[in-house]
Amino acid sequence: MSKIICIGSACKDIFMPTGEGKIIETPEDLTSQRKISFELGAKYAIEERFETLGGCAANVASGLSKLGVASECVAQVGNDVNGIWIREELRKNGAGLEMMQVKEGDNSDLSAIIVDKSSADRTIFSSKYSSGKLEYDREKMKEAEWIFIGDIHGKWEENLEEIIQLAKDENKRVAFNPRERNIHENAAEIIQAISFAEVVFVNKDEAIEIVKAMDEKAADADLNSEEFLIGKLKNLEPKVVALTNGKDGAWVTGDDGKTLFAKGLEVSAVDSTGAGDAFLSGFLSAYIKERDLSKCLKWGIANSASVVQHYGGIEGLLSEDELSKKAEEVEVKEINI
Repeated sequence: MSKIICIGSACKDIFMPTGEGKIIETPEDLTSQRKISFELGAKYAIEERFETLGGCAANVASGLSKLGVASECVAQVGNDVNGIWIREELRKNGAGLEMMQVKEGDNSDLSAIIVDKSSADRTIFSSKYSSGKLEYDREKMKEAEWIFIGDIHGKWEENLEEIIQLAKDENKRVAFNPRERNIHENAAEIIQAISFAEVVFVNKDEAIEIVKAMDEKAADADLNSEEFLIGKLKNLEPKVVALTNGKDGAWVTGDDGKTLFAKGLEVSAVDSTGAGDAFLSGFLSAYIKERDLSKCLKWGIANSASVVQHYGGIEGLLSEDELSKKAEEVEVKEINI
């Protein structure tokens, strides 16, 4: 039986690193403070490309499996070449495939990712054709102790309500990573789900969007403060909130009223795409193993630091022994909010 089922998408990611983009600083735009531009109509040569497994459910299930947590990837792919490849990659990573769905005639999800070489940051162009049609098998979902809800698509409000209701009915523990697109479309639905979840993961942009929906009068200075954001999200009463902001580090707060902070480790990053999912699988695996929040934060930071040294969200994922050693480099401190 799987300890946790990871619901969302599984896809192929194609990475194209380039130094040709022009970075534009827009600090006045709180949720898009840096932009990249290219000449319209131009052609740019890509010296090398990388193809990896992607999608939040696939990345998190793979990361948890690597850390000894029995995980199942709940996603849908087509019966095309990419769908076969995606399932084989998941199998190699140790993720369960019993609840994977294969749709006859569908195109599997695919992402093209532009990576800025100077910053290692990325812009993702994603086609979520197949994952938007994912259907849920309530009976199989009842078998797991945990449900992780990631990047859900299609009739996502209806699906989210169904998953939360099942978790309530069957007394399942829920980890939730709301996505910015869903927040834009229906913030109230996301806020309601956060109030039920046990553990909530957000990056800073996602947190800003949620808190703006909660408090339209919130000042920009407050919205730019991670301490303010995590405090507001904790008011929705999940047990734990973890907030990440790239290389600036991560914040976590729990029911004991303490807020912890850890800086990101200094590494030679090449791609930030899998950082959030790697943080999530590291943190959540420690939490499921009943480690304290300081240890959870260390595992998240260390796993993320390893993954960003590679393209995609899979290569660089650490085993438990590797992660325990790397986590010793992470310094955690308590802060006031």
